[in-house]
Amino acid sequence: MKPTLDSRQLHAFAALARRNSFTLAAKDLFLTQSAVSHAIKALEEDLNCRLVDRIGKRVLLTQAGEQFLRHTEKILREMEVARGGLETLSKWGHGRLRVGASTTACQHILPTALREFRQSFPKCVIKIETGDHSRQLELLRAGHVDLALILEPAAGMQDEFTFVPLFHDELRFFVAAQHPWAKLGRAPREEIGNEALILYNKTSFTFRLITDYFREEKIVLSNFIELGSMEAIKELVKIGLGVGVLAPWIAKEEIESGAFVSLPLGARKLRRRWSVAYLKGRRLALAEETFVGLCETVAESLGLKNPRAVA
Repeated sequence: MKPTLDSRQLHAFAALARRNSFTLAAKDLFLTQSAVSHAIKALEEDLNCRLVDRIGKRVLLTQAGEQFLRHTEKILREMEVARGGLETLSKWGHGRLRVGASTTACQHILPTALREFRQSFPKCVIKIETGDHSRQLELLRAGHVDLALILEPAAGMQDEFTFVPLFHDELRFFVAAQHPWAKLGRAPREEIGNEALILYNKTSFTFRLITDYFREEKIVLSNFIELGSMEAIKELVKIGLGVGVLAPWIAKEEIESGAFVSLPLGARKLRRRWSVAYLKGRRLALAEETFVGLCETVAESLGLKNPRAVA
């Protein structure tokens, strides 16, 4: 395998081709004439080809030299572009932020967090990938996103990912104000199995948490509707088509207006923990650390408690 071209030799060759003089090329490069001469000789030996002819004090390119000059100028331009790109990344506010999040997080958390983020990093390129829990983990593994705002699994993935806890919430029943359970103030255990439950996407981590919960409670869910949108779930609850299972922060407006009544799932609470995940061993850039902090701030403004703060 042949060695790669020496960038110092390329710079010397380009300067010599431009000035047609070893003396002037050396002056441009702040080198001695002998240093430029040595660089050209080494380059010619490396290429096994004569690049210049010396005619008196003048230097002219050979045919091979003219052809090689076109490649040299292209290589040096690409090197300059590469260096400029890295210098841009090192400047405040530049770089990129690639985040994965569920549709719920995109609607309730990301807008405020990203608005504040943009003020600090106005030239940062932002990319958002939506999807449920399993898709976000796949995106992280593949390197398509750097951070993912997801529900943290109970165990088993701590060796692969780092999870920065943001907040925890509780899943509860939500019924329209006119629903019999609203008047009763609770969900009768014997009625839950036959009630029309409106649940989030069957392939989601949240759906699995809910079904596991009721399986442990020995309650068989025989009648449920699955939807891919929390907003759609709320709309069906409003018109009385069933009972939704949601987190209170997602239905905050409906609770405050009296449109919804929130009821516990049972004697045992079903809690979830939201985190920002990234690949284990990866060091976060300043922009990414800032984004995580802004997500924590948004969660606090929604009245959600950070597990680290209450531990």
